[in-house]
Amino acid sequence: MPNFAVIIAAAGRSSRFRDQHYKKPFAPLAGRAVWLHSAERFLNRRDVKQVLVTIAEEDREEFTRKFGANLAIMGVETCPGGKQRADSIQNALARVRAEVDFVAVHDAARPCIADKWIDQVFAAAEQVGAAILAVPVAATLKRAASRGVPAPVLPATAAPTGAASYFHIAETVDRGGLWEAQTPQVFRRDLLCQAYAARAGADATDDAQLVERLGAPVALVEGSPMNLKITTKDDLRLAEQILKVLPKPKPDGVSHPFANDDLWR
Repeated sequence: MPNFAVIIAAAGRSSRFRDQHYKKPFAPLAGRAVWLHSAERFLNRRDVKQVLVTIAEEDREEFTRKFGANLAIMGVETCPGGKQRADSIQNALARVRAEVDFVAVHDAARPCIADKWIDQVFAAAEQVGAAILAVPVAATLKRAASRGVPAPVLPATAAPTGAASYFHIAETVDRGGLWEAQTPQVFRRDLLCQAYAARAGADATDDAQLVERLGAPVALVEGSPMNLKITTKDDLRLAEQILKVLPKPKPDGVSHPFANDDLWR
């Protein structure tokens, strides 16, 4: 059985979450922090040997104060976030243990991940070398003509004073073959290290993009819209309902000290 390390990305700015008390990975969800829901699914697996959480420097003191006991009991490691997401992942990648064969990267703000989806993307990564969860795009897609030249909703002669203006449609985009990327994204350790070594400071919106630049194949494993990424506070309410219908995580044939739910509160 190959060994996996999991990097939980929690160092973002959460600029769209707009909560003065919490960044989205640390917001309460169904009795415990969002990032703990995300981490729990991996900590209960026999094949996961290491879990690291990236934390922004400005959050480090508060994070340690709130979750220090959890980290110690669970054996979760923290590492400093960087200026860009890719910098944070690269920091964590440097701390992955030598015996690890594969590295999975998962958004802390995706708490509704199910064991079945993890099994599938892990298996695909073992077979191909790189795999991500994703869902086919189902919605009709429109491309805006220009972000700098919005069109009025009504002709100028008919528009009331103070009427809103809107971007207008340049084209309808063919959605055939388009997928929306999710996490976890899983890679052979040596492949992901090579991809990060070659990035030369360039940013990427996800880790698969860096692997793609090497010309390496990345498998698409169909996930679920329920594996949503929390972006706004409204998403928390939706996530709470999804958690109610997802199967509860089960220890993978082994007893863990962190299986006690009280430790996650």
